[in-house]
Amino acid sequence: MLTPFLITLFVGYLLGALPFGYLVARAHGVDIFKVGSGSPGATNVKRVLGSKAGNTVFALDALKGALATGWPLLAMSADLLVPTQLAGVVGALLGHSFSCFTRFKGGKGVATGAGGLLVLLPVATLIAGAIWVVTFYASRYVSLASLVAAVVLPVAAWFLGRPPVLVGFAALIAVFVLIRHRANIQRLMAGTENRFTPKQGGGGPKA
Repeated sequence: MLTPFLITLFVGYLLGALPFGYLVARAHGVDIFKVGSGSPGATNVKRVLGSKAGNTVFALDALKGALATGWPLLAMSADLLVPTQLAGVVGALLGHSFSCFTRFKGGKGVATGAGGLLVLLPVATLIAGAIWVVTFYASRYVSLASLVAAVVLPVAAWFLGRPPVLVGFAALIAVFVLIRHRANIQRLMAGTENRFTPKQGGGGPKA
């Protein structure tokens, strides 16, 4: 009985572990682990290399989350579908955060989680995404926008009457995001968190 879950967890991990932030930065001659915040996430890539590179990483990271969550639709029976989809997105988040391709270093999982949740909870995820946009443009803090959106997600899912297992999963994702952003939370409380200022021109330093 565990085999379908282990398969989707493993496939999700491998998809999530694909280090798109690192690869896009290397294509620009940059080791993303050594610049900016040291994170291979889309925000750091965008800050260092500009909007085009950052948006590309965000889209690719979201895509791997969506694929990890969506492929069971083609392979799993109805009774196993939701549980295996949940295993897929969990695997993707773990892979992104602790990638075996980059010595188990990774990003915070916001884009990857958003891609998976867009498959599982499309309306609630779009609501949370809209809240992210509003919070970001009001504050210019990416971390604050991500934290607020993470909290809004399970609340929106609950109000929309989604199944309890999905509401509970959304709440667990929110907790995961909060834990991954604990350093940002400390800086926000201390007033030392940096507001987002993207690199102008979209280029990057060459190695």
